[in-house]
Amino acid sequence: MADETLKSEDIERVKHILIEWDNLVNPKAPLSERQLLAIDRIAEAVKQQPLPKELPEGDVINDLKNDTENEKIETVQQFLTSYSQVEDAILDEGKEIYLDYHRQLCSWRDETDEVLLAVEKSLEHLNVLLEQYNLVSNNTNSLHSACQQILLEQAKLCETSQDIKKRLEYFTCLDNLQQRLSNPTLSVTSDTFYNILDKLDACLEYINLNMKYKESPNYSVKFRYCLSKAVNMMKQYISRTLISAKNQVLPAVTSQQNEMDKTDGTNFALFYGRFQAYAFKIKKLIYNLEQRLDNSPEYSILLADCHEIYFTQRKELMSESVKNAIIELSTRHRGDHCTLVRSGCAFLVHICNDEHQMFYQFFNKPTPLLQAYLEGLCLNLYDILRPIVIHVNHLETLAELCSILRLEMLEEHVQNSPQPLEAFGKVVWQLMQDVQERLVFRAHLYLQSDILNYKPSPGDLAYPEKLEMMESIALSLQEQQATPIRRSESRSSLTSVTSVISQEVEKTSGAGDGGQFDQARSRIGSPADLHGMWYPPVRRTLVTLSRLYRCVERPIFQGLSQEALSMCIQSISLAANTISSQKTVLDGKLFEMKHLLILREQVAPFQVDFTVKEMSLDFTKVKSAAYSLLQKRNRLFSLGTNNALLEFLLEGTPTVKELTVDSRKEVDKQLKITCVSFIDHSSRLLASSLINFIEKTNVFLQMATEKTDGQPDPVLRNQPFASPEQIGAAVQDCQRQIKTKLSQLQRLMQLYLANRETELILYRPIKNNIISKFQTVQNLVMKNGYSDEDRIIMALPTHEQILVLLSTSSLMAQQPEVTSVKETPTTAEVTEPEMEGPSA
Repeated sequence: MADETLKSEDIERVKHILIEWDNLVNPKAPLSERQLLAIDRIAEAVKQQPLPKELPEGDVINDLKNDTENEKIETVQQFLTSYSQVEDAILDEGKEIYLDYHRQLCSWRDETDEVLLAVEKSLEHLNVLLEQYNLVSNNTNSLHSACQQILLEQAKLCETSQDIKKRLEYFTCLDNLQQRLSNPTLSVTSDTFYNILDKLDACLEYINLNMKYKESPNYSVKFRYCLSKAVNMMKQYISRTLISAKNQVLPAVTSQQNEMDKTDGTNFALFYGRFQAYAFKIKKLIYNLEQRLDNSPEYSILLADCHEIYFTQRKELMSESVKNAIIELSTRHRGDHCTLVRSGCAFLVHICNDEHQMFYQFFNKPTPLLQAYLEGLCLNLYDILRPIVIHVNHLETLAELCSILRLEMLEEHVQNSPQPLEAFGKVVWQLMQDVQERLVFRAHLYLQSDILNYKPSPGDLAYPEKLEMMESIALSLQEQQATPIRRSESRSSLTSVTSVISQEVEKTSGAGDGGQFDQARSRIGSPADLHGMWYPPVRRTLVTLSRLYRCVERPIFQGLSQEALSMCIQSISLAANTISSQKTVLDGKLFEMKHLLILREQVAPFQVDFTVKEMSLDFTKVKSAAYSLLQKRNRLFSLGTNNALLEFLLEGTPTVKELTVDSRKEVDKQLKITCVSFIDHSSRLLASSLINFIEKTNVFLQMATEKTDGQPDPVLRNQPFASPEQIGAAVQDCQRQIKTKLSQLQRLMQLYLANRETELILYRPIKNNIISKFQTVQNLVMKNGYSDEDRIIMALPTHEQILVLLSTSSLMAQQPEVTSVKETPTTAEVTEPEMEGPSA
């Protein structure tokens, strides 16, 4: 009942909603104008729709009329019944289509129910099948998983089995390797043997990495034994091969040595050609051995043994032959040390190159034994040459030996082939050190005997006769030849003076215009410039330095050069003093000056510092401390800090001073002293009377200033040496000396120096000194009360007259200015500040 009430309420609510569906005021589903227009069009179309095809053709109402006409309606009840029938007929007529559709739906429902039943049965069967499928699938998956697990376990077991098998191979192969090594037909050069070595190396490496295994130590010992056996087989084979090579070569070499020269190339070809033929037998084996050095220490030991065997055989083959060859060379070149050293070194260079090449025919990796072996061969030359070198006395030979060893051997051969000639270079360097030591020792003796203690012959000190003779020869050649004068560079060193002079004179020719003597001298240069005309100690010093410069180390050369220049300066000074005593002081000074100029100019090209540091002890404090000790004798045994003896020990220690000695500066210093002395002596020679007067006057004036009180003032004019007549005589004597000796002085300067600029530099201070002396006399005369008559008697020249006198008397003013042609660097010039002498 309640359900019907709810249904009626729902129907009413639905009807109400349907009524309000298209209400004009508040519709439930409002439509737009376009939608309303579409509905109207659809309504119009529906009105004109024909009847359905299912309806029978004809007029239903007419049929109904026909049916009703047949029946007569007599009562109201009949009418209502008829009306009801008609109404029902009309209604049924309208429901027929729906009824048919209903019947069709019912049939479809029945069919659907049947299909549904069939589907339900099918689903039931499918569910059964699904359950069965799931069961089978689960069982299959379980089986598959079990199979997968079994396969994984199988693979793991196989892998474990393979791993175990692989690991066991390093142990199980021992018996096989022992059997193969014991095979008497096994050859160490075969691939089978190399495979055995590979297997042994792999097994030992694996066992060494896994010593934690129980049997690893035992198997390691067994494999080591197998490896030692294999290594011993290799060693025996290599040893037999090398010994066979030596035995094959040695008889042939012995027979050849009896028939030919020991250094013959054919003989020494046997040492390499036949021996090298055996290299192919062991080359591959040694190469394989060298590739395994990192695998096991046994291989390194074997390779070292192979090197030892190789060098032992080579020593037996080569040592005696090389020694005999060098002895034969020393016998052949007895007395010719340079040729002996050059040929011996060339022979060893050839040997070292061949031995180096031979070694790498057998081996591929270097070894220090090669250098030791080559050094042993080279020491044969050292042992023979060293006794010869230490008895060589000639500096030329020692210097030449140094040049051969340094330039030809070390700088040429060794630098071009450093590896093959490394051992040779060490031996040559050691030999060169011995030669240099001998050279330095002999140089010291040579400097002492032939330079410092040189005893000049009369011809060495025949100055200026030698220079005048050379000039006369040059002038005679100049008159005979018309070609331009040119002095060729001299290359002589320690040759005789006569031969050098003759060579230089023969190369000298005169000027074409037949001019004056001084022009020819100026172009030719001083005869002292010729190497043969140099003072022998100077020439020997320069030649010695030039040879030592290329042979010894720089520090050694610096010390020797300082000593040589110092001794040379002393020797020049001694010779100059001798010339001064035998001839004139001017000759001695010019001789010393010229050779100092030569010395300074010749040492300039040496690219080395001539400065040497010397240590000396300064005992100045010792003297002061000793004097203080004597003053404090009462405190000798004092126990305090003022003990006199303690102060003496502390304050009296001599100090060490470092002195720097520059040889070039010493030459310049001595040159300056010589030039100043020459200028002073030349000035005194030309103006000696004036200088004596000035000196006496200065002494007189000095004594006049020291007179006692009460004595009358002394007058210079009253002194005998200062009378107008004496002063006039002194002035005339000075003028006469200038006229007669100035040109001679300049002639000597030209003869020795042959450099116009140097001559002018020397002449300028001499000229200034003379002018200064005249000016000093003028000042003394004016200040000491001489009358005009006295001055007339004195006849003192004016400054202009002095200049005219010097100009007319000067040899330089009488000849045209000619530029000196300096054909050797010995015509050095001296700067003016060094040459200025003292002026009054």
